[in-house]
Amino acid sequence: MPTGPGDILDLIRHGRATTRGDVLEVTGLSRMTVAQRLDALLGAGMVVEGETGQATGGRRRRSLSFNTSQSRVLAAAVDTTHTRIAITDLGGAVLADTEIDVTVEAGPSEVLDRISSSMVALLDKQDVTPGDLCGAGLSLPGPVDPVSGRPSQPPILPGWDAYPVAEHLQADLPGVPVLTANDADAAALGEYAAGHAGARSLCLVKVATGIGTGIVIDGRSYSGADGGAGDIGHVRVSPNSEALCQCGMQGCLAAVASGRAVARELTALGHPVSSGRDVGELLAAGNADAARLTQQAGRRIGEVMATVVCLLNPEVVLIGGAMASAPLLAGIRETLYRIALPRATRHLALQLGSLGEDAAVVGLTRMVVDHEFSAEAVNAKLR
Repeated sequence: MPTGPGDILDLIRHGRATTRGDVLEVTGLSRMTVAQRLDALLGAGMVVEGETGQATGGRRRRSLSFNTSQSRVLAAAVDTTHTRIAITDLGGAVLADTEIDVTVEAGPSEVLDRISSSMVALLDKQDVTPGDLCGAGLSLPGPVDPVSGRPSQPPILPGWDAYPVAEHLQADLPGVPVLTANDADAAALGEYAAGHAGARSLCLVKVATGIGTGIVIDGRSYSGADGGAGDIGHVRVSPNSEALCQCGMQGCLAAVASGRAVARELTALGHPVSSGRDVGELLAAGNADAARLTQQAGRRIGEVMATVVCLLNPEVVLIGGAMASAPLLAGIRETLYRIALPRATRHLALQLGSLGEDAAVVGLTRMVVDHEFSAEAVNAKLR
């Protein structure tokens, strides 16, 4: 049974209690104890109270909500060729952002130095100090160990394995907790928080220069034993193919259906592009070759996602990343529903994600807030 102020904040943050009466009903605590717990939260600025507009017995009920403006989060979504850096409120709303062109192949030291200096510049420009931050989050296009927070043998990040990413960034962010995550995991958590909080299970397929899947179960990101869950881009789908993947193997899904693979085919047709982002721009411009090849790639992705759906039986599968588009969705739908067991798809919602490039930033914010404002952390802080 919830007893501390942090437990009550958890109820408020997740919408299970929006008034004092709700807290009393859900917790079974005495009116005096609830008042004491809420006074502590209100005094710390973690909760705000206002009128609901609904009168009960002549008195207006007071609403309780998480104070998303009490501090800020700094988020960096790293892709293979560029990084988006943003300052958000605690609800994930982007307050300021910038983007830098830097390739992950340059290695962790150079890439993180560029990110760190850009973070500091953005904070200075917005007159935000490290003391105004409750935390920072960074996502990477590769597996991240959930215990150490370090890259875990990432197939397309040479030189990044076990690199101390958080420690590197903390040199310029003194006193700021830094959390790390896989990019698809962060995007999945962002989409979940923004529009699918009622779903018990959700998958997001990120299709950009590479391919990965983020999994959210019961509101928590599932990353596997050492961060490798959902790394479908390196499932071998064409064992006899000569297409070489960045991981060194041949015939991986990413080798035949990723943005890099589609870009290679488009270049051969006279459209010189090199990344999933470039392909996305051609799709947005209505290029017929890009649409045809992207739908074809979607069919291959759907073959693998059929297995994922039969294994996890998710309520929602979202398509995200630079190549998220109607042609990609159509291709995935075509093979997924044909191959998967009908029972596994009868309650499935398959659709494009709604957040676009904001998905990972929103997810990183949610991850930081879940960590820094967990019931345990708040109880310890207010004890």
